[in-house]
Amino acid sequence: MSRSPFPPIPERLPETLAVFPLAGVMLLPRCRLPLNIFEPRYLAMVGDALAGDRMIGMIQPADPAARGTAPALYGTGCAGRITGFSETDDGRFLITLTGVSRFTVVREVEGVCGYRRVTPAWEGFTADLDPGDPDARGSGAFDRPRLLRGLKHYLRVQGLSVDWQAIESTPDERLINSLAMICPFVPSEKQALLEAPGLGDRAKLLIALIEMAILGCRDGDCAAHRH
Repeated sequence: MSRSPFPPIPERLPETLAVFPLAGVMLLPRCRLPLNIFEPRYLAMVGDALAGDRMIGMIQPADPAARGTAPALYGTGCAGRITGFSETDDGRFLITLTGVSRFTVVREVEGVCGYRRVTPAWEGFTADLDPGDPDARGSGAFDRPRLLRGLKHYLRVQGLSVDWQAIESTPDERLINSLAMICPFVPSEKQALLEAPGLGDRAKLLIALIEMAILGCRDGDCAAHRH
């Protein structure tokens, strides 16, 4: 997670936003998302963003199995600012998006060079722009020991290894949002985490998803929680 050197204010958020639909991928405010861009339309999208406000909206298709170039989208996504960029010898872009604010889709507008654009509404997400105390963003109380106990078991059954000492020392907001982004939940679960009103709500949902995944693995159904 990172604090942007160019903190946006609501009045400067874009009225039109390029969107990158990607199932199972979520961005949250102040979190970083690395992306490997290689499709021509998204190379054009990144090029246009770099020439403008550097903003791109991450959003999931409503049906992950949908085919075609313009599947229906969920109603909520998260905009990020390109804060890292490099170009590879084979013409790909490697970028880092730093989350700025969630948005709701008012309508889809005409695309450019094959990539899609929407009119976003930023109302209701002003707390996403607050770089101060996480309590102002609705962190509330959550059972951190319960989260860590469940996480330790969850990582073991998923076959994932982490720096546990680093996890235990990570502040609440960074821990909750990073886990929400990187844990291999199914797209609908990722969307529910994105749409959680506050940090405390996200933490409680995260605990519930982790505990359900553990129970599913005990019943021999781990695959439902893996991509």
